[in-house]
Amino acid sequence: MSLFSYKAIDSKGRNQVGTLDAANEGDLELRLSRMGMDLIKCKFVEEKRSLFGGGAIRRIDLINFCFHMEQLTRSGVSILEGLIDLRDSVEQASFRRVIGQVIDDIEGGMTLSKALAEHPKVFDDMFTNLIAAGEESGQLPDVFLSLNEMIKWHDELINTTKKLLIFPVFVGAVVMAVVGFLMVYLVPQLVSFIEGIGQELPTHTKLLIATSNFFVNFWYLFTLVPLAIWIVIKILTSVSYEARYQLDSFKLRAWQIGPVLKKIILSRFANLFAMLYKAGIPVLKCIEITERASGNEAIRHALSKARDEIQEGKGVSTSFRNTGLFPPLVVRMIKVGEATGQLDNALLNVSYFYERDIKDSIDKVQAMIQPAMTVVLGAILGWVMLSVMGPVYSSIGNMAI
Repeated sequence: MSLFSYKAIDSKGRNQVGTLDAANEGDLELRLSRMGMDLIKCKFVEEKRSLFGGGAIRRIDLINFCFHMEQLTRSGVSILEGLIDLRDSVEQASFRRVIGQVIDDIEGGMTLSKALAEHPKVFDDMFTNLIAAGEESGQLPDVFLSLNEMIKWHDELINTTKKLLIFPVFVGAVVMAVVGFLMVYLVPQLVSFIEGIGQELPTHTKLLIATSNFFVNFWYLFTLVPLAIWIVIKILTSVSYEARYQLDSFKLRAWQIGPVLKKIILSRFANLFAMLYKAGIPVLKCIEITERASGNEAIRHALSKARDEIQEGKGVSTSFRNTGLFPPLVVRMIKVGEATGQLDNALLNVSYFYERDIKDSIDKVQAMIQPAMTVVLGAILGWVMLSVMGPVYSSIGNMAI
């Protein structure tokens, strides 16, 4: 949206001056007419921006977009009128600007799907292809309903992923903070006492003192090294496909977390595939779209191989089995769906299968991480206590002799 200053005349013939945000002059004139005023002249002031530059389009905005468009189109309201009503009710300036541009494109002769495709950062390939399928079949309200449900499901899946990752990161940070406190503050307080005992220190005590000295003298490395590693990884993955592939492969193999991430990605793949296929989009196109939406190079490469095999004439279930991504039970479910002509239902069952398994897996990971971190922290505390108290007890024993 852009900010305009305007001069208009109201229904009583009085001049009105003010400012209003609009997509363009035509949009400004339309808005003023709805307010009972006729535009006399206007002047562009500035592009309307939020405090943080407009902000990214949130999933809740897309959910509301699909919900309102489904309700309006099902009620017989034209797409253009529905978009205009929606634009006037959207609070986020950046999304309102996008909708305003979509309205301009439709008024210029574009279809809804092509107008939405002009904004790929907001409406991805999956979204625009489904809208195009809905336009061709005349079932646009049903497509909006499916998109609404899919985005809600996707939002829940992302929250599940965050739940999986945030807990171990938080617990790990707490453990690192405790270790840092012990090594930087507590152990140095005890070093002079330990060395004052005046006897040969055991190896584990010397190791504790050396570790504490390293923490005290080179504490900054624990900030700089992870930051440097992160920067190097970001640079490598931005310029090298092989680096992205290896990193994404490692993510899928990471202890305990990797298998759950793999299930999350495959669950999303199956759900998107089912929705696209149900809308009448060909299998090869479905796989091509879901490849780009997978967000993981290793899985994208496997799906690309499956697409090549299907293109060569192999069955869907056979091609998916050859990727090595899907367990035998899932492959059988897809095979049955392929044989009965209900591949979309089979894929939805696969998505449900993974979704149920994801919840169980996350509960297991969280149940394992907490005691594992407790054991690690207990072992470190035990090492500190043994290294400090061992020489003391040894000294007391020598005095008794």
